[in-house]
Amino acid sequence: MDLALAPETLARWQFGITTVYHFLFVPLTISLAALTAGLQTAWVRTEKEKYLRATKFWGKLFLINIAMGVVTGIVQEFQFGMNWSDYSRFVGDIFGAPLAFEALIAFFFESTFIGLWIFGWDKLPKKIHLACIWMVSMGTVLSAYFILAANSWMQHPVGFRINEERGRAELTDFWLVLTQNTALTQFFHTITAAFLVGGAFMAGISAFHLARKKHVPVMRSSLRLGLIVLIVAGMGTAISGDLLGKVMFKQQPMKMAAAEALWDGEAPAPFSVFAYGDVEKGHNKVAIEIPGLLSFLANDDFTSFVPGINDVNKAEQEKFGPGDYRPNIPVAYWGFRWMIGFGMASLGIGALGLWLTRKRFMLPAELRTGEDEVPHLVLFKKPLSPKLANLYWVVALWTMGFPLIANSWGWIFTEMGRQPWVVYGVLRTRDAVSPNVSQAEVLTSMIGFTLLYAVLAVIEVKLLVKYVKAGPPELTEADLNPPTKIGGDDKNPDRPMAFSY
Repeated sequence: MDLALAPETLARWQFGITTVYHFLFVPLTISLAALTAGLQTAWVRTEKEKYLRATKFWGKLFLINIAMGVVTGIVQEFQFGMNWSDYSRFVGDIFGAPLAFEALIAFFFESTFIGLWIFGWDKLPKKIHLACIWMVSMGTVLSAYFILAANSWMQHPVGFRINEERGRAELTDFWLVLTQNTALTQFFHTITAAFLVGGAFMAGISAFHLARKKHVPVMRSSLRLGLIVLIVAGMGTAISGDLLGKVMFKQQPMKMAAAEALWDGEAPAPFSVFAYGDVEKGHNKVAIEIPGLLSFLANDDFTSFVPGINDVNKAEQEKFGPGDYRPNIPVAYWGFRWMIGFGMASLGIGALGLWLTRKRFMLPAELRTGEDEVPHLVLFKKPLSPKLANLYWVVALWTMGFPLIANSWGWIFTEMGRQPWVVYGVLRTRDAVSPNVSQAEVLTSMIGFTLLYAVLAVIEVKLLVKYVKAGPPELTEADLNPPTKIGGDDKNPDRPMAFSY
């Protein structure tokens, strides 16, 4: 059978397509929940109408996104039993534990309190209503943590033993699974990357409205918040990425050697800026490198030894038996660079935007603008020309996609770089697929899910574009005067709850 259409390959393609698609919604859900909660907190504290309008606007986009994320996430669970039954049988005792906690605790927080937040605008006092969206935000973060703990165990399995009689892995230390350094560093990196997405999303949409001089007070505040989050999250992503990289160099040296196309170990080891090579022969034909930098990134030492692809492959052959333990080198190498490149570009554009729209006290008096005016984009002492200003607004809008690209390639690198293992050093991918699922069955389900996701993508984009263009809603008297007691101030018990959106 052609390897390209083998059930294992098709199952991997299907899981890859559905996972990357689903993950487009995850970081935006995590960050928008917290940003919406922050804006509602600002309204509760200051009672400024612009913050309430911003809360309702960004909250609406958050609800669209989380609904689509939940729908696409359900498919992930089905695939473990459908295409990966041998994996589920072998590691279900361990992998299922954090997923169960995610459903019982985190998803409970999200689903319960998001309902109270949606329907409680005219039935809950504003501080209790505010607490609901913070609980939703807490639920999204907890959900991410439990799922990342499960994924981290696949990257670095701990807290288990192999039951030879039953032919499966069994959990021995759940706390270790949840708190190992792989889970902690991966969580830190994923959460900061999620806020990179949210900051760029908020800044980009705000730039769209400000370029049209629409909804200025709301979008001016939103732009500032988005840019600050973009910069803080960008720096956090860089720091957490460095920490995660150091952990991976120790736990998965093959993955990190592939990320640098380092074929043979070196001391000091260079960081590859660009490389083109022959995978079969195991060497680079063209290489542009920064001497010693990879040694520093791996061990905080510019002269230390870093093992190469050939070294690690030989070591794993001696440990695990004959075979090729190299991942897809071009995917690992370029995925790593696309992740870093688009992430750092987002940070750079955010930093430029924060400087161009800096606070009024840093500008000459004649360049200062009020809260209801579009800010001047001032590079030094004079505002940018209309063409350059318009160019920045356009760039800021397109930057919304940069962190999503970086996040997607980061996950592709993380999962592809682990191959040929589904659980590193314990279970190979080829041994994890369902043995009785045919080529035709996997191909049919893959095509079906891909077409379904294409339809959902059209729906998602149309909904977002519709409500983004509409802008923040106008406020009603009920919005400005929330109830002071649970159940609302209206004495008529039959009055239906108002659905704010």
